[in-house]
Amino acid sequence: MSFSQFLFVLRFRYKLIAMTLFLIVAATVAVSLLISRTYEATATVLVNYKGADPVTGMAIPSQMMPGFMSTQADIITSKNVAKKVISALGLASNENVRQSFVEATDGEGDISDWLAELLIKNLDAVPSKQSSLIDISFKGVSPQFSAAVANAFADAYLQTTIQLKVDPSKKAAEYLDDQIKLFRENVQVAQEKLSAYQQDKGIVSVDNRLDVESARLNELSSQLVMAQAQTMEAQSRERGASGAGLQDSPDIASNPIVQGLKTEIARAEGRFADITQKYEKNHPAYQGAKAEIDNLKAELIRQTRSVSGNVASNSRILKQRENEIRGALASQKTRILEINRERDQLAMLSREVDNAQQIYTTALDRFTTNNLEAQSNMSDVVLLNPATPPLKPSSPNMLLNVLISIFVGGFLGVVLALVAELINRRVRLPEDLVFAARAPVLGELKRMPAGSKLLGFIPKSNLIAKK
Repeated sequence: MSFSQFLFVLRFRYKLIAMTLFLIVAATVAVSLLISRTYEATATVLVNYKGADPVTGMAIPSQMMPGFMSTQADIITSKNVAKKVISALGLASNENVRQSFVEATDGEGDISDWLAELLIKNLDAVPSKQSSLIDISFKGVSPQFSAAVANAFADAYLQTTIQLKVDPSKKAAEYLDDQIKLFRENVQVAQEKLSAYQQDKGIVSVDNRLDVESARLNELSSQLVMAQAQTMEAQSRERGASGAGLQDSPDIASNPIVQGLKTEIARAEGRFADITQKYEKNHPAYQGAKAEIDNLKAELIRQTRSVSGNVASNSRILKQRENEIRGALASQKTRILEINRERDQLAMLSREVDNAQQIYTTALDRFTTNNLEAQSNMSDVVLLNPATPPLKPSSPNMLLNVLISIFVGGFLGVVLALVAELINRRVRLPEDLVFAARAPVLGELKRMPAGSKLLGFIPKSNLIAKK
């Protein structure tokens, strides 16, 4: 169907379109006049998510995450909040409401649940997309009742937010109160273990003891080095004072007795040389001089052996002293290791005391914070704009309904006109004839002018041939 055909259909079916439009508009007006008026009151609340918590002083993180405002809207439209509204307004005790409940449910169920569902059906909580505001709207048959219910929902929402924050804090405070007693006992047990260990080991200050023992260890180490050097020197002198090199030993050579004996022997040998030139072997003078020399040499040998024995004895003494120092050093090392073990054990017990004290302090701080929060009546939600009784009803909107009915009636009239045309098709234009006969149009007879006397006569000039 071309546009010209569509216009011709509307032209010849205008009565149907007008009738349909009239009926739709009339029905809309009648229904708008008959239905009861509804008043919508709106209260606006602000969800504060900036600043610091008034109890803990901690910075509150941004709560405007996806879903947070929708969650707040769901809380407002929950049965929990609705039941608080019912309790605040005393709706459940109203005789008219109770009678309506009995008629609707035959007295079965809970009137609070029934009323909550009715209130939620007429309630709407719309969070703002650009801010932290939530509009709480309620529709009712009375302006005052709508405003009262909207404000009651705002107040109940504030109470619910406080309850949602306070209840977990109360439970946490009760739990922490029991745990604090256990943590306090753990601190006492750890302190008793530490004190008992210190008393058992006689520990006053581990660090001072370790410093003293370390200084003694260093001193013994120095003494051992000196003793080893002395022992090595004494052993070397002992080896020089024994064996074939006995006479070359500096200890023997520097001995004053040995030196004196050697001098006496030299003198005695000098005198003996003079006597041998004067007397024979059997002469008493010769025998006396020789005996003197033999006695001196025997004494020299004895003194030399004595000095060698003294050097060996000194070497043994130094070696024994070295061993004693080495033993004392080993014992001192063992003592320091024992002190280190005691210090490690003491440090472990001290850490246990510190950890138990830290856990107790942390739990005590958490208990104090939760206890304060449990007693707090402050909310992050503020009633920004309370609802006021509306002056005009929100529905029905007569002007809007009439405009919608005009659009709907006009559209429906056009549809009905097209349907009627399809059911009873008429030839109104040459295109309709072409569509119906499937043949080309050869000519078109135009209507005679009004007032013509020859109604049945058509002049030749009025016949238009078309190729």
